[in-house]
Amino acid sequence: MHWRTRAEEGDLKAVRELVTATGFFDAAEQDLAVELVDETLARGADSGYEFLFAQNEQNAGLLGYACFGRIPATASSYDLYWIAVAPGEQGKGLGAKLLEKAETLCREQGGTRMFVDTAGRSQYSPTRAFYERMGYEKAAVLDDFYAEGDAKVIYAKSLTAK
Repeated sequence: MHWRTRAEEGDLKAVRELVTATGFFDAAEQDLAVELVDETLARGADSGYEFLFAQNEQNAGLLGYACFGRIPATASSYDLYWIAVAPGEQGKGLGAKLLEKAETLCREQGGTRMFVDTAGRSQYSPTRAFYERMGYEKAAVLDDFYAEGDAKVIYAKSLTAK
């Protein structure tokens, strides 16, 4: 597996294909995932978004990726904006590796806490269980945030605890 942190022009198409292939994200969410890559390509570090891409050894296909960034107006908190793994790679530990590597990158930049927002509907039960297995604790639930009956569930993890 090959890891890289720099967004490239080809990632616009690759990210769209990956998030679409999961069958998990709707069209607006797919557009948003691509928009973050586009913003990063246009503005670089000023975009506030950082990426971690996992590709196969031949760099021919995107296996998974994470997008994260420092939360503006905080001393050392980061948001995990996206994490997605290609369907054929799910269940093999790649999501955990992506998240652990993203956390390490944040720590190296002085990050002390990582926050993750996810949906409260039942489709996201495995996602919430994943974050809990990775040491995240539920910090808040905002009822009816995304839609009636669909809460925003916010998870947090200290990046300084061993």
